[in-house]
Amino acid sequence: MAAVAQAGPVKAAVTTKANGVMKINEIIHAEPQRLLVLFDEGEEEIVRVVADVVGQSFSVVTSLRELEGRTDLVVGLENGMLEPGPLRSSGRTVITTHGIDVKDYRDENVTSHCDFEYLYSSKRFSRRTIARYIAFILGQTRPHEDLKKKSRTTMLSTTFPDIRAALPNMDILSVGADSVELRVDLLEERIANGGHSAAASLNYVGEQVMLFRERTELPIVFTTRCTNENGRFPMDDPMLFYVYLRKAIQWGCEYIDVELWLPEDIRRRLSTEKGNTKIMSAYHDFSGHFKWTSTEARRLFDAGAVYGDIVKMIAIVSTMEENYELEHFRSSIQALPSHPPFSGLNMGPVGQLSRKLNTVFTPITHPLLPTIAAPGQLSLSEINSMLHSMGQLQRLSMYAVGNVRANGQAMFLEKCLNELSLPHQVVCVDSLSQASLATILGQPGFGGAYMNPPLPLSKATYLPETSAAATAIGHVDTIAVDHGSSSKTLKCHNATWKGIRATLTRDYVPSAYTDRPALVLANSEAQAAAAIYALQDLGAGTIYTIGFGANGSYGSNLQQFQGVADMKRVPEPFVIISALPPEKSLVVSPLLKHYSSDVRRTGRRGKIFLDLSNGIHGKGDSVAIAASLGWQSYGIATVNAYTMVEMLRLLLGFNVGYEFVRLASGRCLFD
Repeated sequence: MAAVAQAGPVKAAVTTKANGVMKINEIIHAEPQRLLVLFDEGEEEIVRVVADVVGQSFSVVTSLRELEGRTDLVVGLENGMLEPGPLRSSGRTVITTHGIDVKDYRDENVTSHCDFEYLYSSKRFSRRTIARYIAFILGQTRPHEDLKKKSRTTMLSTTFPDIRAALPNMDILSVGADSVELRVDLLEERIANGGHSAAASLNYVGEQVMLFRERTELPIVFTTRCTNENGRFPMDDPMLFYVYLRKAIQWGCEYIDVELWLPEDIRRRLSTEKGNTKIMSAYHDFSGHFKWTSTEARRLFDAGAVYGDIVKMIAIVSTMEENYELEHFRSSIQALPSHPPFSGLNMGPVGQLSRKLNTVFTPITHPLLPTIAAPGQLSLSEINSMLHSMGQLQRLSMYAVGNVRANGQAMFLEKCLNELSLPHQVVCVDSLSQASLATILGQPGFGGAYMNPPLPLSKATYLPETSAAATAIGHVDTIAVDHGSSSKTLKCHNATWKGIRATLTRDYVPSAYTDRPALVLANSEAQAAAAIYALQDLGAGTIYTIGFGANGSYGSNLQQFQGVADMKRVPEPFVIISALPPEKSLVVSPLLKHYSSDVRRTGRRGKIFLDLSNGIHGKGDSVAIAASLGWQSYGIATVNAYTMVEMLRLLLGFNVGYEFVRLASGRCLFD
């Protein structure tokens, strides 16, 4: 079996601004990798899409022998053209793809020799989904590294026999969750006689993962729970667990739940083959005899830490004292010089206190789920309400500064607070003087602020610590409270650039931008600062500017257009970003048409256009014009939604997904 491919060389870099010059020395992105994409008969288009998503050229061959000497980073080969034998000798990361709603060509004899398997629906095909999948398996997105930085993380435990029942409510179910668990052992596959199989087949489970990935951007925790630990998978066949968990790695699941009772050779094997998937080592005790004060508890933790990126230990208890014993055990683990994150919980009504105090992947339920996954499981709303009643979650004032009442942003923030049962209040302020903002920042109940439009740093020397991004961009749009430190500290951020970056990587992997030319239009450097920062974070090549000069503050990779002659000598940009105001947004149309020849000739959509105004003025719509010319085009609504996602993470400490933001925000993010 081929070992899962690791990401290529990683460039690391931190953005600072010294002597007025922006220096990028903390960019993280992977180099382009060589891919072999296997496709089914009649599905050759998937190769073009994969190549476009990674921003590379491609070719299609008719046999493995033709791979020798190929310079294309993406090469396609029809599954039916494969000769018997291993595929790893190709020297490429091998992804077999199947459009399963036309004709099912899946063949485990082939898939077992591949690094990854991507399943998709030809009827509901999504570039966004495949871009996220490829970025993860190639190591260009690292959700676990982001989650480790949070002071509290949660995992939504789904309990549906068929995940399709959850899909219509997935946006609401997952509000506040950092990951979502697929209980594979609870899935029920219908068989020919109308009944259900004892264990869902690999084909059925693969389709469930596909549906899950299409509907949520949350990391998936793939769980095969055994009968002894309140699940349904039989314990007499440990290799059954390996087969399913190994497939989860091929399907690009971000986490696999590996039970500690499994033979060590299986756990070791999964650890060597996991690629970018993380292992959640799991131990559950339903006997009622487990003691957190015992030497056995420490032995179990140490055993889980050998192969686990996260160690999860859960026991059923009957006394309140056992919650305090767990907290003492948790403190002893946290005192270790080096240890994986520890998730420790007590089950049952008495153990609910531990669910409030645990901060690592706390399993949560939701009223819309059919059943709870474990005794005593709580919803996130219930946990927050109880933390507030215990004095662990202080009521704070969240300030919305600017035109936030008229556009509905303040109302949307209140909606999120209600959905999460957070006790905070929203205070709307049209504008703030330096003195009044300084006073607000010093109040004990200050919980953060969101400012629209952003506040220029040049006019706010009194602000607290400022992030590297906000310093480089020169604008602050979010002031957040860091509750993870021993004392209350404030930090100023710029969430807008994260919204721009998320939009640019919505349908492309980050490395698609590596060393690629970009073009930015604006009336001033301030209008374009966040966009330039996002491009430099993605490792873009030369950034050409029109309408403003950067005055050397962004380093050597910026060049200003001086006239029409520059358009002829400059290579075609991979991305064009317009930060012009709406009344001037159509100025970009001639540029789009000039640089559209390659798009029209080849049909390749590897061109991105982003309009940071509303894109519409009078009779023109720059976003629609770009789309008609073959560009992958986005408007300000997408950027605003992703910016809101980041702002809510900073202010509230909780994840509110993009789809919920678009669903629940009404018109406030479109204007």
